[in-house]
Amino acid sequence: MPVPPQAEPRRIEAAGAVVVDPRGRVLVVRRGRPPAAGEWTLPGGRVEAGESSEEAVLRELREETAIDGRIVASLGVVEIARESLTFAIHEYLVEALGDGAPRPGDDADDARWVRREQLEALGVRADAIAVVDRGFALRLSRA
Repeated sequence: MPVPPQAEPRRIEAAGAVVVDPRGRVLVVRRGRPPAAGEWTLPGGRVEAGESSEEAVLRELREETAIDGRIVASLGVVEIARESLTFAIHEYLVEALGDGAPRPGDDADDARWVRREQLEALGVRADAIAVVDRGFALRLSRA
C-alpha cells in the first residue's frame, strides 16, 4: 500500500523585534493565542498583505506593547516550525521611542522589560534568545 505524501508545512512571513532599553533590558511578551500561547517571546507577528516586514515589525510592536519604535538594523531571517506551521521571521533590532511602560494588547496577554539572564527562567526558546544575543552584540558594536 503506498504511503501518502506528507503535506508541506505552511510558510508564513513574520517579523520580530529585539527592543533593548537604555538600562540594557529586553522587551518580551507572553502570547495570549496560538501559536505558542502562554509562552514568553519577542514582540512580533505576521506580515500582512501589502506590508513590508519593516512596517509589520513596528505595527506589531505597537499593537502588542503600546510602544512605538524605530528600526536600527536587520538581524536576519530566522525560520522556525511551530504547530505545523513554518515561520520565516524577519528579525530587527528596534529602538523604543519614548520611555513609556509596555502595555499588553492584541494577542499578547503580558509585556515587560527583563534582563538577558532572566530569559531562560521565563521559558523563552533558544532560537529567540539567540536573536536577542545577536541584537545585543550589534548594539554593542555600534556604541
